[in-house]
Amino acid sequence: MKKQLFPLKGIVTVLNTPFTKYNIIDHKALKQNVNEALKAGVAGFLVPAMASEVYKLSENERLKMIETVLEAVGDQVPVIAGAGETDLLKSKKILGAYIDIGCENVLFQIPFKNEEQFKNHFMELASLDPKMIMLQDWDASGYGLEDELIYDLFENVEAFRCLKIETVPAGVKYSRILKLTSGKLNISGGWAVSQMIEGLQRGVHAFMPTGMHYIYTSIYRLFEKGEMEKAEVLFHKILPILAFSNQHLDISIHFFKRLLFRQGIYPTPNVREPILPFDKLHQEIADKHIDLILYHENEIKKRVKFS
Repeated sequence: MKKQLFPLKGIVTVLNTPFTKYNIIDHKALKQNVNEALKAGVAGFLVPAMASEVYKLSENERLKMIETVLEAVGDQVPVIAGAGETDLLKSKKILGAYIDIGCENVLFQIPFKNEEQFKNHFMELASLDPKMIMLQDWDASGYGLEDELIYDLFENVEAFRCLKIETVPAGVKYSRILKLTSGKLNISGGWAVSQMIEGLQRGVHAFMPTGMHYIYTSIYRLFEKGEMEKAEVLFHKILPILAFSNQHLDISIHFFKRLLFRQGIYPTPNVREPILPFDKLHQEIADKHIDLILYHENEIKKRVKFS
């Protein structure tokens, strides 16, 4: 079966959810983040996802978020809607709602109990006929889905065009899946963004971070232009930041919301409970890292013309 490669190359921003002081989604701030990311040259958006605190959002909140992002993006880049639910019926309901509002690119985040259950859940969702399916291969402590399962779904479901690999470690799996699918399955890296340079060298098509739009797009552009040394130098400048922010998903959410707040994009750094604490020392360390991010972004903007 021949597949068309989904045009997803570059940095795909996973959007943090902005909350007002009243714990309501701030759609104006969400649009500001989208516009800033577009200005930096991102290749797409994923929303809502784990970095969006998706499981703390109501179905209506998720739909409104996607509507806001679709409106802000127009036809500039793809918008991928995260359809993560542990319950199959809830998954089908939310996926159907996404398709009804016009978002036909979707991310499946499916709990794995056994292969039969996983394939059934996948096929039930695929039967709703989204235009493009991205599958999230998430495993915070291991190798994730079996290669043979991924390949079987790829061969038999035309809409399955993208795989987001978030396993520990991710590198060798990137290479194996690219080889297994002859490079036709679009591969993205997510949580393993601290191995971004390795991933790019292995042929990963896209990376999905949650912030630092200008820095990430600059690293990707330098790599694509063959300026590997410059890409590595810039990447090494953010490695201490990633070491801090990627301690845990909750710490990452706290950190990047604080960055967006400091950048003047989000009016608050607020998160929803339950979430791990981000204490005074965390905040002090974060602010030092954010000072560096702001410095590097300003330096990049001086050298590079952004639209």
